[in-house]
Amino acid sequence: MSRNLALFDLDHTLLPLDSDQAWAHFIAGLGIEDAARHAEETDAYYRLYAAGELDMAGYLKHTLALLARHSREQLDTWHVQFMRDVITPAILPAALELVQRHRDAGDLCCIVTATNVFITQPIGKALGFDHLLGIELDTEGGDPLARYTGTALGVPTFREGKITRTESWLASLGHRLQDFPQSYFYSDSINDVPLMERVTHPVATNPDPRLLALATERGWPVIELF
Repeated sequence: MSRNLALFDLDHTLLPLDSDQAWAHFIAGLGIEDAARHAEETDAYYRLYAAGELDMAGYLKHTLALLARHSREQLDTWHVQFMRDVITPAILPAALELVQRHRDAGDLCCIVTATNVFITQPIGKALGFDHLLGIELDTEGGDPLARYTGTALGVPTFREGKITRTESWLASLGHRLQDFPQSYFYSDSINDVPLMERVTHPVATNPDPRLLALATERGWPVIELF
């Protein structure tokens, strides 16, 4: 078994941006019909998320509708450009160094994000991860390469859902969270407190004001990567 477990949130933790919000604005910049309105609504949902008041069902219905309106081929073409123009410039050395320290130590590393896997899987690979848990997406006929239907599958990786999905993933590898001598979870968000409370080493990373206050109260480490 790996020496320790290192879990990472993605947006505003390893990246100095929200990848779903950045994707919405990238698509709006292409001049796609209704994309500007979609980006404005995404911004509104992000404000609710930051306030700890996000309706996940409403958010998913909104954000996944854009994916369902376009073919996978078109989405993939846009995503290559999105990675080149938006994400790659936002990947900073401090984030890469943090991940690499855990990889060099032989730790089992995984991103656990509330953003969907279409957007985040290529980002995870660019950051050096072999494992990523995110919002899983339904496709037409269940074909993994077919068009997205606009519906999410399974338990959303959000709040307590991050615990459920992490435990299921670990079980699929023959592990349990409590089997690791040390387990880390790096996050910026108050929404991630449930999983932070389950690991042995929660680390508030570029924390929002409420998480910073909680981390200070509980004596959790606080780091700033950006």
